[in-house]
Amino acid sequence: MSEEPTLEPREIRLKRLRMRAWHRGIKEMDLILGGWADLHLATADDTTLDQFEAVLEEADQDLYQWVSGQTAPPPAIADFLGQISREFRATLRSRI
Repeated sequence: MSEEPTLEPREIRLKRLRMRAWHRGIKEMDLILGGWADLHLATADDTTLDQFEAVLEEADQDLYQWVSGQTAPPPAIADFLGQISREFRATLRSRI
């Protein structure tokens, strides 16, 4: 007999996603994904959270190449990852 999957409470999901975003393994990706998480997770809808979770499933080395424009990201996450990248670059420009 299989158990029905339990729905994770939103608060727990947000904490889990924020933790995963800030503890990647490559500091650059911590800053990019963790910074995005701090700015957007609290107000993100479920679709956006699903997209962010899909991004977090990717390897840091691949993510860094995609965000830095070295290679093209997979179509399934390209638009969302582009948004994250543009926001991070804008943040950097505003600090200079």
